[in-house]
Amino acid sequence: MLTLFYAPHTCSLASHIALEDAAAEYSTVRIDFTAEEQRKPEYLAINPKGRAPALVTDRGILTETPAILAFIAQSFPAARLAPLEDPFLLAQVQAFNCYLCSTLHVAHAHRMRGHRWADDPSAIEAMQRKVPESVGSCYQLIEEKLLGAPWVMGETYTICDPYLFTLAQWLEQDGVNPSRFPKVIEHRRRVSERPEVKRAIAEELA
Repeated sequence: MLTLFYAPHTCSLASHIALEDAAAEYSTVRIDFTAEEQRKPEYLAINPKGRAPALVTDRGILTETPAILAFIAQSFPAARLAPLEDPFLLAQVQAFNCYLCSTLHVAHAHRMRGHRWADDPSAIEAMQRKVPESVGSCYQLIEEKLLGAPWVMGETYTICDPYLFTLAQWLEQDGVNPSRFPKVIEHRRRVSERPEVKRAIAEELA
């Protein structure tokens, strides 16, 4: 049995959706960031990084969204959530998800977690002011160069899609005008209509 530790309104939704997509047998544990449960010893014993998601497997614990998504895709090959038979295409999937993790998500985090990178209030405020531009430039690249249709990788739905969908839900909060990125917004709408996505969101918002 897999156990997903997640926090509502975070990137852990992508892994939650992927577990639904894979028709996996799993359970969930909610971590309340508002109560700082991610900093408590009980959770740090699960994930010393103090972040979500974390996935408990029969071989150990996995953290970091791209790694968890890849594990789900490879553990449930019948769900065809990644082109496992094609090393180049699989690497492209990983490249996209790594970009979301290392660049887009970090740019987004500057809006509310500037304390990770600076102590000076003026520096933190400067990072916050930069978010609409930095996040917007990430979506510009995705819109123009990285996003296929109807799914990220083209005709086939993959683990890239729930990940982009999850981050794209924060676009407006980051001060980015969604009308600039019609392909991203259409992708967000299309993913939102999947029953697996609706189930994962319903549980997290319950």
